[in-house]
Amino acid sequence: MSDEKGSESDSGEDDGNHDGAPDYEATRTDGVLRVRRPGTEWLSTGWNGGRANGPAAYNVSVPEGWACDDGSIDAYVADRLESAGFEESGPVLLTGVDLEHARGAVCGPVTVYATAGISNPAALPMDPSGGVLPDGRLESDGESGREGGGGIGTVNLIVGTTRGLEPGALANLVAVAAEAKAATLLAETGFPGTTTDAIVVGHDPDGPAAEFSGSATAVGAATRACAREAVRASLRSRYEGSETDASIPDSVADAKYGVSTDVRATVVRPGFD
Repeated sequence: MSDEKGSESDSGEDDGNHDGAPDYEATRTDGVLRVRRPGTEWLSTGWNGGRANGPAAYNVSVPEGWACDDGSIDAYVADRLESAGFEESGPVLLTGVDLEHARGAVCGPVTVYATAGISNPAALPMDPSGGVLPDGRLESDGESGREGGGGIGTVNLIVGTTRGLEPGALANLVAVAAEAKAATLLAETGFPGTTTDAIVVGHDPDGPAAEFSGSATAVGAATRACAREAVRASLRSRYEGSETDASIPDSVADAKYGVSTDVRATVVRPGFD
């Protein structure tokens, strides 16, 4: 995708491993990224998520200082999509990262688009000091900010495959993408994620059948590769560009927003009949 003002498209190039099916096309307009492919079934972990059928999924960048309660998000999203000229329904993710930092990657039958910001890191120490469970207010607040100027970032992924996945394989693709995202973020930032990360995965129900989507399958391996490259590219755009003053925090303590899961869980052993 170019950085020119207005609309832009990037359909990707067919590397000969797409089984003749078209790529998932991405178009960015007025702070909204549309990822489109007719006949797609989607599964979203984001706002108003779950399963949906339709030609498009969206990643919407919210403005600095944005605050919207649950009852008005529907209207806000509808207005943003209408302003961008997008009429098709589909799952929507919200992000505090400017969509000029959105990046995509293509491998075999999979395309992934990512936006990545780390102003609200979520750390998981392996030797926690002990603590209490959070009350959820930080996660809620994370929907109402924009990275930069004291706002909130997030890491959003939209994953599309031209294969037709079994229901379990589609759900498992969320786990595959999340694992790849966490591994990439750990390597690049020292954190496995943020407090507001979300993922949408999509497949073609009429595409070549794939019963599984684990890391040893073509779909799973391609998803891992695409997630890695797209997240790294988005991070570099956000934090390494010559025109940015943003920086990745060294620790949760150095971040204005963020959490460390210091609470300890009790280990139990299953019983036997």
